[in-house]
Amino acid sequence: MTAPEEFRYESRDGLSLFCRLYGRREAETTPVLCLPGITRNSRDFQDLAAHLAAQRFVVTPDFRGRGRSDADPDWRNYHPQTYVGDVVELLDALELESAVFVGTSLGGLVSMALNAQHGGRVAGVILNDVGPEIGAAGLARIKDYIGRAPPVANWDEAVAQLRGTYEIAWPDLSADEWYRLVRRSYSEANDGRPVLDLDPAVGDAAREVGTNLDDPWILFDALRGTPVLLLHGETSDILTDEIVARMRKRLPELIYVRVPGRGHVPLLDEAVCIEAIDDFLERFG
Repeated sequence: MTAPEEFRYESRDGLSLFCRLYGRREAETTPVLCLPGITRNSRDFQDLAAHLAAQRFVVTPDFRGRGRSDADPDWRNYHPQTYVGDVVELLDALELESAVFVGTSLGGLVSMALNAQHGGRVAGVILNDVGPEIGAAGLARIKDYIGRAPPVANWDEAVAQLRGTYEIAWPDLSADEWYRLVRRSYSEANDGRPVLDLDPAVGDAAREVGTNLDDPWILFDALRGTPVLLLHGETSDILTDEIVARMRKRLPELIYVRVPGRGHVPLLDEAVCIEAIDDFLERFG
């Protein structure tokens, strides 16, 4: 795989925001922009982006406070509406008129808000295990751990910490797969210790600010007329079967794919996800 290009741009409030670029900017097909989950970063999309880059230009940003993007000095800015502005600025910086958005969890909420507020920039949406509502059990679980992970001394402790948080969603991963995920979740400090690539204040915002969005079902209804693919982890406690049923009733044209053996969220390297995403993208030039 060719190494992605690294790209930085400045937000309207002066933060340096980072993303990775895969494939050729001059590709004639519709580009793809992948938005990560609330505690995650652009490295989650390495495999998917490399796969899609054979035919498309793929952009994978780090939200502010994650990965290699600057932390926000005001944690109250860690909410979806801020990220909507950041993504619009990224599209402008890359001179992209529109893109197909792949939104994992929080990234899906941002994608829905983008579509409602800047519909001309959104060619299509792939929602990875997220809907207009969040399952109560899953929401409580996330609020309990986000931003509260204690420091670890070495990579083995980092693996144990990550497994303790996510094994409920990915019960069948091998030791090598867990280690690869840890390397996508932590960076190495100057003394060699792993450090989680997340501003802990993101957790404060999740508990105190919430989504700061209009009625999410209104945002979901605004997807009518926009091609949408929903990937659903079969054991997800965030996207429950009841929420999915409401989504499919309100948006009958929604393309729905259930991902076996996954909770919240599918990793997007599963064969069923790759096939569904490839099929979905075939409709776009």
